[in-house]
Amino acid sequence: MKTNDRQIYQQVILTHARKPQNKGKTNPVHRQHRGENPYCGDVVDLTLVLDEAESKIADIKFEGAGCALCLASADLMAIAIKGKTISQVLLMVEEFREMVMGNTQFEPPLEKLNIMQGVSRYPMRVKCATLAWHTLKAALSSVETRNEQV
Repeated sequence: MKTNDRQIYQQVILTHARKPQNKGKTNPVHRQHRGENPYCGDVVDLTLVLDEAESKIADIKFEGAGCALCLASADLMAIAIKGKTISQVLLMVEEFREMVMGNTQFEPPLEKLNIMQGVSRYPMRVKCATLAWHTLKAALSSVETRNEQV
């Protein structure tokens, strides 16, 4: 990774980790899941609101604790999936995993996610970058639907 690329990578990661745009809990909660990485202590709690047909992500929020990479990935993910169908999002989860492994890239308008591709150089950090994505997949795969008001 060139010096300029590394600076951009660090800037994007730190910006999204320190001031995430999607931190909190949705109201109502239609889907919820907690993901944990016991090896490093990263924890992500996702809540989702689906549209009336329960086919699209209307809103997503996260709370959690962990490294900057984990939190930035959760925030970038939330930005990228809003308004997408569940089937599109599940495909994006797999594409993200492949991208983080260095095997592919996202095309516009999702190219900002490619900033995470640098993680492929650090295999131990791949779990940090993918925790929120795996948690999202688990939340969407859950048959439990909740309509609670917080």
